[in-house]
Amino acid sequence: MRIRATVAAVSGALALSALAVPAAQAVGDSGTPYTLNAGFSNLSIAKAVKVGTTNEVSVKYTYTLTHGTDVDITAKDFYTDAFLYKGSYSDSAPELYGDADSATCTATSSTTATCTGSVDIYPADGDLKSVWAGSWSVAAEAVAFNGQSTTNPDLSKVGYKDQSGLATTLVQRNSTLTANAGPEPVAKGKTLTVTGKLSRANWDDNLYHGYAGQPVKLQFRKAGTSTYTTVKTVSTDSSGNLKTTTTANYDGYWRFSFAGTSTTPAVSATGDYVDVK
Repeated sequence: MRIRATVAAVSGALALSALAVPAAQAVGDSGTPYTLNAGFSNLSIAKAVKVGTTNEVSVKYTYTLTHGTDVDITAKDFYTDAFLYKGSYSDSAPELYGDADSATCTATSSTTATCTGSVDIYPADGDLKSVWAGSWSVAAEAVAFNGQSTTNPDLSKVGYKDQSGLATTLVQRNSTLTANAGPEPVAKGKTLTVTGKLSRANWDDNLYHGYAGQPVKLQFRKAGTSTYTTVKTVSTDSSGNLKTTTTANYDGYWRFSFAGTSTTPAVSATGDYVDVK
């Protein structure tokens, strides 16, 4: 079973609406779940997650599960996990889960455990929309079936607990940046033209498109040194393109560098070496 436990309104009462193998749903025919004697704290997750257009991205998390002595977290039909949600915590909010049935929990006392798991994102399968880029929140949940069937349980005998607002992370549209300086070689003191393009993933069509109207730094690293220095700041055009001129005085590497936004990660182009004659 792949746990997709959520709480939804069924006939005006709370019921488990999604405890399922993928694409299947299971709702009990009697009662409502009781509140499981459990809580969640100390949730840790990456500050930002870069997601492109094709490759799966997996982000790990850990949290502390606190539970009553009446809750058997070692039972085969006990499940717990953490997941991401966008916006307000509700049944209609976009959510991202992990592939595993449950997080892996290691008891640290008779009533606490450290749980680890991952959220697995598949952009090519439509897990994301571009408008969802930015801040996501993290919730955790636990369900104890207590011997009940997972396909048609007596919900009054099933315990469930969820908790939202445990942490936040940025789910960002992956970015790319190029730089090309010329002519090569160039005479000392002459004009050098540097072009490039800033692009980012579009989760709606699974392609990369230019990122318009963004400030990008032109930077130079003199040959034999290890540090880039900012020469000027230019902005991308409506197609994400960059073009600027500078004066060539020393052999070295030219690149563009983008500081990033809440929806798009920082990125620097590979330096392009120019020989000054």
